[in-house]
Amino acid sequence: MTVRQIEGGYGTVVGVLRAAAQVNGDVEAYVEPATPEHPRQALTFAGWDRAADGVAGLLAAAGVGRGDVVCLVLPSSIAYAVCYAAALRLGALTSGINVRLGATEARSIVERTRPTVTVVDDGLDVPGGPVGTVLRRTDVQAACGGPPAASFPELEPTDPVAVVWTSGTTGLPKGAVFDHTRLAAVAAGTDVLSAPGDRRLSPLPFAHVGFMTRPWDEIAHGVTTVLTPTPWRAADALAILEAERITVAQGVPTQWALMLAHPDLERTDTSSLRVAGTGASRVPPELVAAIRERLGVPVIVRYTSTEASLGTGTAPGDPDEVVATTVGRPVPGVELSLRDDDGRPVGAGEVGRVHLRSAAVMLGYWGGPPTGPGGGGLVLDEGATSAVLAPDGWLTTGDFGRLDAAGNLRLVGRANELYIRGGYNVFPAEVEPVVTTHPDIAEAAVVGVPDPVLGEIGVAFVVLDAGRGADGGRVDGAGADGGRVDGAGADGGRVDAGGLLAQVRAAVGAALADYKAPDRLVVVDALPLTSMMKVDKRVLARTWEERAEAGPATETGAGTAGAGEQVETARSRA
Repeated sequence: MTVRQIEGGYGTVVGVLRAAAQVNGDVEAYVEPATPEHPRQALTFAGWDRAADGVAGLLAAAGVGRGDVVCLVLPSSIAYAVCYAAALRLGALTSGINVRLGATEARSIVERTRPTVTVVDDGLDVPGGPVGTVLRRTDVQAACGGPPAASFPELEPTDPVAVVWTSGTTGLPKGAVFDHTRLAAVAAGTDVLSAPGDRRLSPLPFAHVGFMTRPWDEIAHGVTTVLTPTPWRAADALAILEAERITVAQGVPTQWALMLAHPDLERTDTSSLRVAGTGASRVPPELVAAIRERLGVPVIVRYTSTEASLGTGTAPGDPDEVVATTVGRPVPGVELSLRDDDGRPVGAGEVGRVHLRSAAVMLGYWGGPPTGPGGGGLVLDEGATSAVLAPDGWLTTGDFGRLDAAGNLRLVGRANELYIRGGYNVFPAEVEPVVTTHPDIAEAAVVGVPDPVLGEIGVAFVVLDAGRGADGGRVDGAGADGGRVDGAGADGGRVDAGGLLAQVRAAVGAALADYKAPDRLVVVDALPLTSMMKVDKRVLARTWEERAEAGPATETGAGTAGAGEQVETARSRA
């Protein structure tokens, strides 16, 4: 089937979808692959357009109009995409609430958005707070073929369309607001990851910026989005890759490692692939090489923030070392600047705060329900917005990095993870890759914790390499493979509790400044993950805090971070 790219002077996502329903009407927009519980389901672009009209009628009957908010407490699904498109054509804003958020986080979003309607998945609890009219997924599905709204408003490119919530790793989530114009800019900067007729497999939840700001791009390119079942399993991902003829496969490094280790890979037809995408955390060089060699396609890394929506990326043909150690160069339409604490650009090779500027950067942080329809009625949190977004459009991110000789951005850490040991700054992202060079350590996360002498010290939480089997891992938030490590070393034996920390400190001290070597080491069964499958360092810091409250750590004492845990200490020194 020939897929045509949608071009022309469209001002809104609604107009682009209307056009796609005409020229790519029979092309699948979304696919929910078959599972043991459910048959395969698909929605074409024409079907999406029609279903959005019907659900818009349902939302309008519940009082939704231009400038109102619709909250979606739905997993990634066809129903989510239909609700989003329905709200768009009514001029309403969609606020996605990740179904894995805690009750406090979800309630805070509801209280700040005051939605007219909240759509909740069947079987899920309704969030606390002023949720407005509650609709269930079954209500949405029943309305897909129903009558459209009696009328649709005249929309402007500057009408806000989405509130995308940050992960909230340092407090309650903040909502980044985007309009149609910004979604058009995202489409212009997506670059190599979008081509007409692509079939894209992505594990990102739809409430994430990676979906909420991409509809224009995916509609205009006629991209088919193929959903992965939840919880994610390597065997499922490989089966879908072959059955759905995926051309662009995306995943975090942990997922790629599990897929490459799975025995089904040898009998999986991957000939449809043209590119493999990854990001969210560091990609080991050996993993980059393995993906490229086993799948025979370029490996692409992308970096951005929720607020920026677009950022940097590597390109096909970049060496494995560049893909593994950098996040590439600015994508089309993006400007990059590294600056010191006073806002001055830093010199070549020096570490600076990452600043980004593009037409895709958020309007600002959500400040409360709009005072009226359209962009003029939008209420932003001026204080929070001005703290990160300058009047000239430059966005201050939470990341620090340096540029290499070729202009590639090398991230060294996040502002909220930086700790100061004896007056020296330490970025955990610099230390963690060195820690995992130890043959007995599979994963590592370093956090800064209070210390009465040095102010702060580093604690390395590590998962030991137990020779994990390739029989199919799963990712469900409990750990990278859902299994237990139980403190076993690479040879299946116990690691010497008195020697591992010393070896790690020696390795870090040889590669980096000696003050960056971790002062404590804790062996855990698995690293806790956030809803975005990043290591949840809040949990690790809390684990150490609880340990401190319980009493001083011992050389080999059991603790609270996980069964089979060991603790090692090093004598603090400046």
